[in-house]
Parts: sequence; structure tokens; C-alpha cells
Amino acid sequence: MAKRTMEFIVGLFMLAGLAALVLLAFKVSGLTKVGNGDTYIITAEFDNIGGLKVRAPVAIGGVRIGQVENIALDKNNFRAVVTMRIENKFNNLPDDSSASIFTQGILGSNYISVVPGFEPESLKAGEAIETTHSALILENLIGQLIYSMKSDGNQVTTDKKK
Repeated sequence: MAKRTMEFIVGLFMLAGLAALVLLAFKVSGLTKVGNGDTYIITAEFDNIGGLKVRAPVAIGGVRIGQVENIALDKNNFRAVVTMRIENKFNNLPDDSSASIFTQGILGSNYISVVPGFEPESLKAGEAIETTHSALILENLIGQLIYSMKSDGNQVTTDKKK
């Protein structure tokens, strides 16, 4: 009988460990909601969002204040509309704040950085950030660099002929 009791206790211990592992995986992956549920929604339109994904962080000065809730395409102006869920404790974002899409490190994932403005009025739930800066696409920058080096090389050879 003591052997069955011991096996039962070990089984419970294994189940508790497995449950803790699953909970940790959800916390680390970011699949859980931001904060304690007290949030509000704001939006921003971008020309190019690069590799921005749903649940990407929204930060001010590196401090996470929310996450990307949804990404959609505006059928009228063909711009990406990003919906952000911001924690209520950051409900005093100035009306003239700007949003930019940055990359975490060289090959990291994208996130939205909000730079607060100076207006005394704050963004309210459902309002939009007007000033946005799209993601810098590394492939486009490399292409521009190669094109500019090529055109500079052509100018040098034509200058030598004169």
C-alpha cells in the first residue's frame, strides 16, 4: 500500500511540474494578455510595416506599454492599419505622439516605438496616432546602396574621359 501512495505522490508531482512548464511557456511566448486586462485601443497607419506581427511589443523608451493587437489593410488608401492595445496606466500619451517601427537588434523582430509629444491633451481610446514612421527594410537599403555605388562609378569613368 505504501508503494501505491508513493507512486501517486510522484504522479501528482510530475503533473504539477508539467503544468508549471506549460504556464512558463505561455508567459515566455507572449501568448498571454498584456498586464492585468485594464487596456485601451489606439491605432496608427503605416506605409510599410516590414515584418511586424500581432503581439509585437509597443514601447516608450524601451519600456513595454502594450502590444500589437491587429494588423489590417485600409482599402481606401492602401496603408497598413495597426491596432495597439495599451495598458491603462499609460493613458496620458500626448495627442501629438509619433510611432515608429524598429527592429530589435540586427536580425531581431520588429516592435513599435512611441515617442510622446508635447500636447497637453491625451490620446483617448479609439483614436489614432497621426505621425508615423515606417519600417526600414534592409533589402531596400542594400539595393539603394548598390545602386548609388554603381551610379557613382559611372560618373567617375565619364569624368576621366573629359
